[in-house]
Amino acid sequence: MNDINGGVFYVILSLPLGLLVGYFIRKYIAEARIQSAEREAEKIREDARREAESEKRELILGAKEEAHNIKETANQESQKRRNELQRLENRLMHKEESLDRKTETLENKEKKIKTREDKLDSLEEEITEIREREINTLEKISNFSQEEARDYLLNKVEEQLDHEFAKMVKEKETKAKEEADKKAREVLSLAIQRCAADHVAETTVSLVSLPNDEMKGRIIGREGRNIRTIESLTGIDLIIDDTPEAVVISGFDPIRREIARIALEKLIIDGRIHPARIEEMVEKAKNELDTHIKEVGEQATFDTGVHGLDPELIKYLGRLKFRTSYGQNVLQHSLEVSYLSGIMAAELGADVNLAKRGGLLHDIGKAIDHEVEGPHIKIGVDLARKYGESDKIAHMIEAHHGDVEFKSIEAVLVSAADAISAARPGARKETLESYIKRLEELEDIGNSFEGVDSAYAIQAGREIRIIVESDKVDDVQASKLSRDIKNKIEDNLDYPGQIKVVVIREKRSVEYAK
Repeated sequence: MNDINGGVFYVILSLPLGLLVGYFIRKYIAEARIQSAEREAEKIREDARREAESEKRELILGAKEEAHNIKETANQESQKRRNELQRLENRLMHKEESLDRKTETLENKEKKIKTREDKLDSLEEEITEIREREINTLEKISNFSQEEARDYLLNKVEEQLDHEFAKMVKEKETKAKEEADKKAREVLSLAIQRCAADHVAETTVSLVSLPNDEMKGRIIGREGRNIRTIESLTGIDLIIDDTPEAVVISGFDPIRREIARIALEKLIIDGRIHPARIEEMVEKAKNELDTHIKEVGEQATFDTGVHGLDPELIKYLGRLKFRTSYGQNVLQHSLEVSYLSGIMAAELGADVNLAKRGGLLHDIGKAIDHEVEGPHIKIGVDLARKYGESDKIAHMIEAHHGDVEFKSIEAVLVSAADAISAARPGARKETLESYIKRLEELEDIGNSFEGVDSAYAIQAGREIRIIVESDKVDDVQASKLSRDIKNKIEDNLDYPGQIKVVVIREKRSVEYAK
């Protein structure tokens, strides 16, 4: 029991001793490890210090090398700049020397110029004195002052220039006429020869034949009701007189007159003449005439080879068959102008189709000039533009009487063809009063010029002969006078065709033997 207790005592006693010993042992081991770690850390720090020192030295060497390179580059750039500045300085010095030399030269030139100016001033004063002496001498010799002499010389020069100008114009006109007349005659004669058209002179009355005189009473009707119905429906006058087996239809509008003629002929054939039947026949006549007008217009376009016209323009073209101007049928005139324009355009190398189209439509305004206010030219231009014709066609219509300036050769040809067709002998008629008035105006224009002794209109107004005073008008002035008279006639007179102006100058010496 004591042994057991002693053993327990030793165990209990050895346990703290073991713990104490173990503590010191672990402490010793830990301190040893700490020292070892400190030595290792010191070694690491030393290595890092040495490595940092090495890198530091390398960086310093690199920086020194880079600084050396930068310094070298800067030195080179600085040297380059110094060289450039030196070059510029040398150049400026050279220029400065050059400017100094030029300045010196200019100063020498200025001195010379100043000397020359002084000499010129002296010479100018001397010349002025000489000129004044010469003028005074000339005035004494000529008995003219300076202003009078100037006016005299200017008048002489003006007269000489007028004479030379008139002479030159005459020579140029003669040469141009010699060259142009031959070609113009060839073209016009060829066009006229190839265009042979019949002309029918229309009037304001139509004659309807009757099978017998009894038909006159039936046309008049009971208390004149039939004739009043016809006149009210057609707008024309029906003249029933003593003319055997004939009735006269009178009216200014050719379309209405034609409707009345057709309706009356139908009534005569039918034999039943009363107001209701008259209305029916007049309506049929209108329809037939509309169809006939359209066919006539289409035939006109076919005959001339003009295609693509608006249907309304074709109708207006057909209406020209029943329109006359100075007794000349306007449709026939338009066809002739179209033919002539086309032939002349072909000879001259112009647009044949355009010339023929303009010639066919140049008087289209006359189709409705009884219904629309204004001249037929304006009406025609409006119709052409309304129905899609080109500006060239509208201009040809507008210019065919020479009212506006020509813009194309085709417009000139249409105007010339219109004058040819109208001026052809027998193509047109004038009233006696207008004819006599035109001749009087023609002679008055001739007599209105200075130096004209007398003027005579001959050949039905196609020519005017001017007799001039030979002591007032020389040969050159006579040529100028004919041109001036021609221009005044063109500006102041309306006439078909052309008027020839002939100026005659003759010198007569008369003595009487006694």
